[in-house]
Amino acid sequence: MSDNHIEIWNNCLKIIKDNILPQSFKTWFEPIKPLKLENKVLTIQVPSQFFYEWIEEHYVNLLKKSLEKELGPGSKLEYNIIVDNSQSSSGNPYTINIPTKSIQKSNKNEVGLPLNLNNNIRNPFIIPGLRKMNIDSQLNPSYTFENYIEGDCNRLARSAGFAVASKPGGTSFNPLMVFGGVGLGKTHLVHAIGNHIKALYDKKTVLYVSSEKFINQYYDACKNGNHNDFVSFYQLIDVLIVDDVQFFAKKEKTQEIFFQIFNHLHQSGKQLILTSDRPPKDLKDLDERLLSRFKWGLSADLQTPDFETRMVILESKMYQDGIKLPKEVVEYIAHNIDTNVRELEGALISLLAQSSLNRKEIDIELAKKMMKNFVKHSSREVSIDYIQKLVTEFYGLTVDQLKSKTRKREIVQARQISMFYAKNLTKASLKSIGTYFGGRDHSTVIHACQTVNDLMDTDKKFKNDVEEIGKRIKINTF
Repeated sequence: MSDNHIEIWNNCLKIIKDNILPQSFKTWFEPIKPLKLENKVLTIQVPSQFFYEWIEEHYVNLLKKSLEKELGPGSKLEYNIIVDNSQSSSGNPYTINIPTKSIQKSNKNEVGLPLNLNNNIRNPFIIPGLRKMNIDSQLNPSYTFENYIEGDCNRLARSAGFAVASKPGGTSFNPLMVFGGVGLGKTHLVHAIGNHIKALYDKKTVLYVSSEKFINQYYDACKNGNHNDFVSFYQLIDVLIVDDVQFFAKKEKTQEIFFQIFNHLHQSGKQLILTSDRPPKDLKDLDERLLSRFKWGLSADLQTPDFETRMVILESKMYQDGIKLPKEVVEYIAHNIDTNVRELEGALISLLAQSSLNRKEIDIELAKKMMKNFVKHSSREVSIDYIQKLVTEFYGLTVDQLKSKTRKREIVQARQISMFYAKNLTKASLKSIGTYFGGRDHSTVIHACQTVNDLMDTDKKFKNDVEEIGKRIKINTF
């Protein structure tokens, strides 16, 4: 049976795929690789410790049923986890016996005793001279998981954040590093984690602090001779959230003190959550010891939201504010603001302000007028690049796939629709259009346009897709 591991795993995947959502299957099962099968023990490789713990917590019963159907009673599953050599010297895989409860890993040993908060420690978050026993978390209560819209752009980070919030300090992703560009929701996510922890664990001390505030507090502590109080205060925290750690760059003394605090909290089984505008490997002017610790846990990125996610974000914001806008207006904003969530919500607020101040009904014309002032170069000519972008976004593909040689039906149709609109909405020659699609010749473009016309006459769904894409292209140009 040792030669059948791929077939056995593929059969298991068929069962699993029928029982979970497509996106969950893509996220949690497609990255898994079957390695071997010996004596009813199937070994699979997962990309990280985080994957192992998530699958074990959420899908172990489904795996059990799938494996038993293929191999019969007494079958076992062995995980081979890819571990960074710098993080662990152990090469042994984690194993679980499917018919029994999964392995419970022991918590890290504590090093030293936690300090007790008392009136002799100065709290840097309150007015000097005051003594406060209850530490304010500095969290924004309006930032929660409930209003944090999930999409392909943030699914891993959100899932990791929820896992941390459910079991702070008890998972292998400690620290949790969330990174991404401006306005993509890093701060919202870490506040949501903190708020969820507070709701579940009322005795845990949670604290959010920006890197800038941390730096200023440290300077003030040194200036006033309260260095020890500063360190002692932060060593009391159960869940420490530090925003924008890239600003620690070139602050050598601050890095040193944060290194001490980080070590104490991590070794004591406390949870650290960090954000940055870039992944740890790209952070500059930071101590290597600190960078290595940032890489200990899980680094999860936030990407620019796709069109569907932008639509859901706008609809959610409208629902929260009790307003309703025409669908074409919402689609127009979602198409034109494709950089980050902050600008997306800002555009909606600006549109409402324009309507209120000018006493005008919100329609597509008002939206276009507002967008001219809100977004630089929002008025755009139709280009082949832009058509490709909208078509691939509509079908969940990439432009590289569109230009590739593949003959997969869904990609071929997307390519043909792109060529169809490139011919009808741009001044480019047939030869020029062909070069935009992987160097194809003019006859391919002619064939694509004819195929689109023929399918629109016979395939209702295809026709609806073409018309919807055309609407999206035209609504963005004026």
